Amino acid sequence: MVRLGTGIGWRPEIAEAVEGMPGIDWVEVVAENVCPGHLPESLLRLRGRGATVVPHGVSLGLGGAERPDEGRLAALAERAETLGSPLVTEHIAFVRAGGAMTASPAIEAGHLLPVPRTRDALDVLCENVRIAQEALPVPLAVENIAALIAWPGEEMTEGQFLYELADRTGVRLLIDVANLHTNHVNLGEDPAEALAELPLEALAYVHVAGGFERDGVWHDSHAHPVPEPVLDILTDLASRVSPPGVLLERDENFPDADEMERELDAIRHAVGKGAEGRRASTPAVTGVRPGPREGSLGAARQRLALAQTAVLSSLVAGTPVPEGFDRTRIGVQARALAAKRADVVAKVAPELPVILGEGYRSAFLAYAQTLPMTGGYRRDALDFAEELLGGGGPEDARARRELRRWWLERSGPRPRSDRPAVRLARATRRVLLRR
Repeated sequence: MVRLGTGIGWRPEIAEAVEGMPGIDWVEVVAENVCPGHLPESLLRLRGRGATVVPHGVSLGLGGAERPDEGRLAALAERAETLGSPLVTEHIAFVRAGGAMTASPAIEAGHLLPVPRTRDALDVLCENVRIAQEALPVPLAVENIAALIAWPGEEMTEGQFLYELADRTGVRLLIDVANLHTNHVNLGEDPAEALAELPLEALAYVHVAGGFERDGVWHDSHAHPVPEPVLDILTDLASRVSPPGVLLERDENFPDADEMERELDAIRHAVGKGAEGRRASTPAVTGVRPGPREGSLGAARQRLALAQTAVLSSLVAGTPVPEGFDRTRIGVQARALAAKRADVVAKVAPELPVILGEGYRSAFLAYAQTLPMTGGYRRDALDFAEELLGGGGPEDARARRELRRWWLERSGPRPRSDRPAVRLARATRRVLLRR
């Protein structure tokens, strides 16, 4: 068991502040946002003074129907080795669906979506976790996620699902107490019951984060202060087990260093308060916990693939909502996914909001209603520009010229050539786009 201590999510925007904070034992980085060959100087300095760095993946999709992608696993392994990390973490979620198993186009969620707590999903998840464990050079821990929607016909509680996952695979658990609070507000699930059912001996570390409530729905924003109910859940957890590590997550809307230090102090206080009343607890999982059904994994993957594709299509492509789901909640989740796509595309392609001005967001949301993401956010930015140009937009002639130039410069595999033949082909392409 690695004792990590108190940490904070490292982000470029707060790198200098994090370096200057007292009592920071470790940091966590989004694995996909760091390049092993060009680590940020701030991370190198933190490592140099003894701080542990843990890569936290967001795109593996261990809860999806497909086997984990070998390239993504190799990239996560490379980051763990480069950073000298004692473990790596990912999520119990699916992030893409469709493809060969469903004979339909592959689509991306651009977000972490909940897996159904069913035997099929558990069997597939366990096998995917084992595949990941074999490919990684250090232990793997997986995180419970926040959910806006609930699957119909679930067969286990969250605690039972996580208990059996850890029992069957030996995987460590990253417990996000903010996500337990989110699921309490959105799905009516009791955080204390979930904690009582968890195999706390498998705990790797704990996430703490803020969010906000709107119209009775809690949004796990990572952009707001940590609320008292989340700290209360942390205290409850710390009364049952000594957390090996606790980490504050903040992804945007960053406060000044003093405010973040106060949040870290509140986290330390909550852990200390729990330690004062620590009590032994036994997981309250009931009933027989059978292992995977013999010879059924392929069929389970097929059933899960069809179910996840139907749900994701309703969220990002406007197809009918599958039977048994709350249509209102599906609508809330769909709008949240579209808004996130608009925000992230504006960050990876900042020229688009500049070119389109105030019309960027409404144009992107209209595009996102029926056209799902198929290849990541940079591909999404290009697809959006192509769709807008193909539909005759934007109305402003100057903006249209600038958008066309931007798209042409980025849509090819190589930089633009000045050779006459290539220039002629480019001019022909422009003519076609005007039609």
